Amino acid sequence: MRFRRHVLVALAALSLAGAALSPAQAQEDLIFRKSTVWKMLTPDDKLAVYGVDDPVVEGVACHYTVPEKGGVAGMFGVAEQVSDISLACRQIGPIKFKDKSEQGDVVFRERRSLIWKKMQIVRGCDAKRNVLIYMVYTDKLIEGSPQNSTSTVPIMPWGANGDAPKCAEWVK
Repeated sequence: MRFRRHVLVALAALSLAGAALSPAQAQEDLIFRKSTVWKMLTPDDKLAVYGVDDPVVEGVACHYTVPEKGGVAGMFGVAEQVSDISLACRQIGPIKFKDKSEQGDVVFRERRSLIWKKMQIVRGCDAKRNVLIYMVYTDKLIEGSPQNSTSTVPIMPWGANGDAPKCAEWVK
């Protein structure tokens, strides 16, 4: 009976973790990978660069670099990935807000371990300076990581469009 209860609790936790890890609207694009540690019979450790478009703010793209563990655990997708992630976001066209959002809304989310750890890119608005702020960090159910990276995108006029939109008008 006790074993059965533990199994049910574990299954409930897995289903909750899966629901919490459902991806944000943004989809990542692999740009390239470079090996950092050679492994003889299993995949190498690598650094991978991905691109993500902000699903709510048209005209902004982010690129992030993540380490990907190789070896046997990496080969089977059960390695817990480290939290060292770098981030750069830029204006790539005219800024258009598709919807209102809250400070710290998730732009992109990705699982970084089998169950408990996830990486998130979140967005905020510095209304005083009219700048979008993107931050990437990882968290765990029990213990997160203070490692993070931040990138800012000043909202500027694009081409002959005249005035740039104000991010403060789009914050809930």
